[in-house]
Amino acid sequence: MEPLASEEYIEQAYLFRGLNNRLDESDPVQVVMKHLRDEILTTTKLPMAIDFILAELAHVGLMSSAMLQLAHYFSGFQTFVMTAAEDDSGRLDMRVALLILEFEARFRSEDVSQVAMFLFQFETICQNHLDYDYGLAAMAIDPIYDEKWRQWIKSIRRKIGMVGIADLIYVNSEHYQVQQERVERSTGEVGEPALVLFGDKEGRIALANRNKDPKYLFSALQRQIGYPEVPKPKQADKNDQLLPKLLRQMERMETRMKMLEDENRRGGIDLNQFYQD
Repeated sequence: MEPLASEEYIEQAYLFRGLNNRLDESDPVQVVMKHLRDEILTTTKLPMAIDFILAELAHVGLMSSAMLQLAHYFSGFQTFVMTAAEDDSGRLDMRVALLILEFEARFRSEDVSQVAMFLFQFETICQNHLDYDYGLAAMAIDPIYDEKWRQWIKSIRRKIGMVGIADLIYVNSEHYQVQQERVERSTGEVGEPALVLFGDKEGRIALANRNKDPKYLFSALQRQIGYPEVPKPKQADKNDQLLPKLLRQMERMETRMKMLEDENRRGGIDLNQFYQD
């Protein structure tokens, strides 16, 4: 897959935002997508992609299935996100997924660097508790990365969980390379040259956040590098959980009151009521 023209990504972002905004409507997804198709710029290839998605929705009921077959148009990471959202056993809410896809598509329409896109995609996986192995595999085939990046992304699939992301960024940064060169000059020992993918700024931020919660690392990188803030699941409202708890407490209190009433009325608790013939 080759990177698409910027207008393609702009229209993709419009499609994902439109789907998200109209999820609450009574119309089925197919009807919403047909309306959005009429709004999409016809000089792009997206209307043809939508036609294929509509056909696949009618037969399979999944957008991700169509996106997988349109690998020349939708990136592997976009398909990965939609697959996770359509997985009934998964954790990714469809609204969050559409926000991710909208932000990422809009980001792709700009002159985005490989570093910024990697950080956005990787933070998306981390913050939304998605599958690292499948996620990194999808990132490795993204057309935005050159061969050096693709090989590195494939290699860290075996390291995630054993090595922190701050360490991985630091040892592959210009900042680490400068530190190593100083050590080599002072000791006279020359080691293997490091693979430099990240700049000095990213390396310093990673070094400052080693052995800390990754959310602090991502927050600092997002502020300093300027990639879109990653949509993530909202914390459950405690008030939504309060009512069920109160109802259970009321049921237990009612049960105790009935037992006390039985004891006072009959001179004891009738245990037969707890047995079934």
